[in-house]
Amino acid sequence: MIKINLLSEGKRPAAVRRTRPTSFLEGENVALWALLAAFLLLGVLPAAAWWWVTGDQVEENDVRIAEAQREVDELAAIIEEVERYKVQHAELEHKIEVIEQLRANQKGPVRVMDQISRALPELLWLDRMEMRGGVINITGRAFNSNAVASFLDNLDRVPEFQEPTLRDLQEGREGVYGFGISFGFAFAPPEVEAADAEALAEDGAADAPAPAAEG
Repeated sequence: MIKINLLSEGKRPAAVRRTRPTSFLEGENVALWALLAAFLLLGVLPAAAWWWVTGDQVEENDVRIAEAQREVDELAAIIEEVERYKVQHAELEHKIEVIEQLRANQKGPVRVMDQISRALPELLWLDRMEMRGGVINITGRAFNSNAVASFLDNLDRVPEFQEPTLRDLQEGREGVYGFGISFGFAFAPPEVEAADAEALAEDGAADAPAPAAEG
């Protein structure tokens, strides 16, 4: 006879269901990872693009700065050369001006002496002549006052001399007169003199009679 133990069948424990571990790519985790990936893409990609563009601009600016620096260096050398030329040109002009002034100063007294010697009448001679700041002071002696008057008249006829002034006239021993004369003088620059000489030459040529026609 077969015996069935119903009691043991009724008390058999229920089978335990094993739970499968949740994957990170399922359910809410998928949305979370998708949100994180989107955030990273939205943040990293613009930053990377900005860094790439900025890097190119920085490199391009560096090239431009280097080129500009080379041009500045070249221009600096040219500017230095120009400034050196200006200094040399100014020094040369100053030397030329000094030389011309020395020539004028040398020529002035010679011309003064020449004009005064031509203005000397007979019976009159000079004891002293002094030139100061464009003014000539002359002292001399003459055997009569008429000689002094003639000397004044001759000096007044010189274009470069201003009207002479008789400062002193005294009769000394043996009828000799002592006198003092002052007058200013100014000589025209060489270029003016050359122009005047050329004008006089042209006037002389114009006034010259025409050659007679051969008959």
